[in-house]
Parts: sequence; structure tokens; C-alpha cells
Amino acid sequence: MRRYSACIEWLFAEQGDSFLDRIRRAHAGGLAAVEFWRWTDKDLVAIEAALKETGVVVTSLVAEPMIALTDAANRQAWLKGLGESVTVARRLGAPVLIAQAGDDLLGRSREEQRRALTETLKAGADILEGSGVRLGIEPLNTRIDHVGYFLDSTREGLDIVDDVARPEIGIVYDIYHSAVMDERTEEVLDGRLDRVFHVHVADHPGRNEPGSGGIDLAHRLNWIFANGYAGAVGLEYRPTRSGADAVRAAIASLGG
Repeated sequence: MRRYSACIEWLFAEQGDSFLDRIRRAHAGGLAAVEFWRWTDKDLVAIEAALKETGVVVTSLVAEPMIALTDAANRQAWLKGLGESVTVARRLGAPVLIAQAGDDLLGRSREEQRRALTETLKAGADILEGSGVRLGIEPLNTRIDHVGYFLDSTREGLDIVDDVARPEIGIVYDIYHSAVMDERTEEVLDGRLDRVFHVHVADHPGRNEPGSGGIDLAHRLNWIFANGYAGAVGLEYRPTRSGADAVRAAIASLGG
């Protein structure tokens, strides 16, 4: 059975609602898992209570602070935040933390920035070791949503993971971002799927629900699962229609 996780930053959200209501709506809509971004702006005690009430689990959240890992000057501040994020992830039962590389810094070579990113991730692995929590660095598209971001290549992200060479560090593979960058899933992940800790989906154009655009999402997901991926699929898209029926239709378009 595939596990789908609703990103409740966008899904099951209604204007002026309580974040906790989104967990309850996801559960009522048949979703057994949710994910979200920042934890520092949320009521963790209340979230814990809602998770316990519904039995919903958290698949991932963001490792804070969200600062450029391409800048070595940020290393100690990020590592401190990573330690705190690991504590929160364990508290909520989330097995994956998500990190972004940060912007491509002006006046610094890619080699220097990649070295800073790699060394920071190596140090982060020491904090993650033995915690039961892993960290995925996320390549993002630089054509539409994240112009100026450092890491827009899945292959380079995997190369960095290989340079880090620690089981605590992998990638988050977002099919939407990958497709926008004209990547073919079976080419960029071939032989390296074990480094993928979490998957995200959205369609293109618009970054809306699966089935609304032209990405062959079902085909790509079928390949990922056929080749051994066993993690969750995060529904991280901007819905054009509200309600659980729309989410179920999106999942059906992915192959269920």
C-alpha cells in the first residue's frame, strides 16, 4: 500500500481555521498522514493532542532555521537548530526532516558553496546519528518557483549525498521540481533510489493537484515504487478545489 501524506500548509486549509482542524479534516477525509513546514510557528502541544486524538502520523517537517547551508558562516546556527528540530521530530514521530540548500551566493564559486553545504551536512549527520530521524536535502526548480536557488539538479543533490557518505543524509525528491527542470525520473534516480527519503508531488503548470497538468506523475511514481521506494508520498500542491473528494481524486490519478 502506498502511503500518502497531506501537506496541511495547503491541503485541508480554510481561511481563518485552526491548524489543528486541518489534521482532523485530513483524518476525516481518509488520510492517515500529514506533513508541514516550519514547526517554530506552531503549537506543538496542541498538534500532539490532535495527532493522538485522530491517530494521524507526521511524515516530515522542515529542519529550522531555514538559512543558506551554502554559507559556512551559518553552520553553527543551523546545527543548533537541527538539534532542536530533531527533538521536535522525535516528539511528533516524524522520521524525516527536510532541508533546503539556500541561495546561490553572489561572489562565491559553486565549488566553495558546495563544499560548505557538504561539510555542514556531514556535521549534521553526527547530530542525527542514532536519533531515528533522517534528513533529506531538497533540490528545487530555478525556472519558476525558486530563481537563484543553489541546488536545482537531482543528480548534483545525489552526488552531494554520496560525498557526505552518511546514512542519515539523503534527498527529498520532488517530482514537480524535477519535471520543471526537464529531468526524467528513471534517469536521475537510476541505481540511487536508496538515497531518496521522501517524495513530493504536484502537477505542472501551476503546481496544482495531480491530474490538472501535464506531468506523467503516475508513471513516475510507478517507476519509483517498482524500483524499491517504500517511503511516503507527500501531496504538496496548491489545490484549486477544496475538500476531501478533491484530494481523493488527486490520489486516484496517481494510481491510488
